[in-house]
Amino acid sequence: MPTSPHTELTDARIAADKKATSDPHVQTTLCHAGRNPEKHSGAVNVPVFHASTILFPTLEKLDGKASAPVRYGRRGTPTSQALEDTVSALERAEGTVLTPSGAMAITVTLLAHARPGAHFLIPDNAYGPCRHTCNEVLKPMGVTFTFYDPLIGAGIADLLRDETALIWIEAPGSQTFEMPDIRAIVDVARANGIRTALDNTWSGGYYLQPISMGVDYSIQAGTKYLCGHSDVMSGTIACGPGLHEGMKNYAARLGVCVGPDDAYMVLRGMRTLAVRMRQHQDAALQIATWLADRPEVLRVMHPGLATDPGHTLWRRDFSGSSGLFGFVIRPVDRARLARMMDGLRFFGMGASWGGFESLLIPTDPAKLRSATEWNPGGQTMRVQVGLEEPADLIADLEEGLARLA
Repeated sequence: MPTSPHTELTDARIAADKKATSDPHVQTTLCHAGRNPEKHSGAVNVPVFHASTILFPTLEKLDGKASAPVRYGRRGTPTSQALEDTVSALERAEGTVLTPSGAMAITVTLLAHARPGAHFLIPDNAYGPCRHTCNEVLKPMGVTFTFYDPLIGAGIADLLRDETALIWIEAPGSQTFEMPDIRAIVDVARANGIRTALDNTWSGGYYLQPISMGVDYSIQAGTKYLCGHSDVMSGTIACGPGLHEGMKNYAARLGVCVGPDDAYMVLRGMRTLAVRMRQHQDAALQIATWLADRPEVLRVMHPGLATDPGHTLWRRDFSGSSGLFGFVIRPVDRARLARMMDGLRFFGMGASWGGFESLLIPTDPAKLRSATEWNPGGQTMRVQVGLEEPADLIADLEEGLARLA
C-alpha cells in the first residue's frame, strides 16, 4: 500500500495541470463550458427553455429550419445544447447525445450497432441493465453475444468473429471493480475495424477520457457524478471523431430527448464536479485503507489501492479514483447483516450512487456472471463514499461492524 495515496494523486494532478499550457485545466473548463451570458441578458447560467414548438418569422426561415440551431424541442434547446457542449468538453468528444437515463444511453448505443446476425462482446462484470438489454431486447432481434472475462486484455482477439460489430468495456467493472486493459482491447478493436464503447460512469469523465485513448463512445449515467445530488435521471453518449452526427440522428429517430429541467440540473451539478470528485476520492481512499485492516473484511476492491490487482492499469490510464468501491466481509447470515446495516447513521441503503450522500448495500454479483465465477468466500458489499466527513463515516462503519460481531 502506498505510504500516502493522497500525495501520489496530488502529484498526478499537478503533472496533469502542466500538460498543456495553452488549454485550461478541466476544472476551469467545467466552470465555463456551455455558457454564453451575453446571449441571455448577462445571466451566468443558461436559462431553462421549456419548448416544443419553435416559431420562424418568415417562410424562408421555416424552409431552412434544418440548419437552425433550435428548430423543435425534441431536437434540443439552448439548455440541452449547453449540457451537450459541457459533457463534450469534459470527455474531449466530437459531440454528445443526451438520454433520459444511463440505462437508455447504454441501450441506444447497443441498438445503434444492432443488426440481425451482429455479434457483440460484453464484459462479464457489466452493469446489470447492459446485460439485460442484450439478453431480453437484442437477442430476440437476432443479435448474438459473447460475455468475456474482463481481464482478458489482448486475448479478446480470440473471441472476434467476422460479424463482431461492437466491443463493450466497463472500467472498472460493476460491483466487483476489476480493471480491464483498455488500451489492449482498443488496439485489437481498431486493428479489426470494430467499434468500442466504454461505460465511464465510475470516473465521472473527470478521471478518465477514453475517447483520447481511441474508444469510440464514452457512456455515462449522468444520474451519478455528473448530477451529483441524487435528484435527476440522465444519460450521456460522448462520441469520438466522425461519430456524433450519426448517433445524434439515430437517437432522434428513436424519439430520445431530455426535459429542460433535468438538463439544467445536470449542468448545474457539473460546475462543481471537479471539487466533488476530489473529495469523493480522498475520503474513499481513507475508508478503503481503514477497511483493509479490519478483521471482519476479507478483501477490499478498489483499484486506487496498491494492493489491488488492477492498480497498475489504473495508474496508467486514470488520473484519480471516485467514491465507489467494494469489499467482502466474512460469511454472515442475513439477520446478523441486518444488525449491522439497520443501525447505520450516515450510510443509506438504496440503488444508484454518485450523490453527496454515502450508501452501503450488500450485492450478489454471482447472479450476473456467465463467463467467469464470483466466489469471494463471503458477503460482497458495495459502498459509495459521499461528501461527509470521513471520520464520521469510519465511526459509523466501526459501530456497524461491532454489531455484526
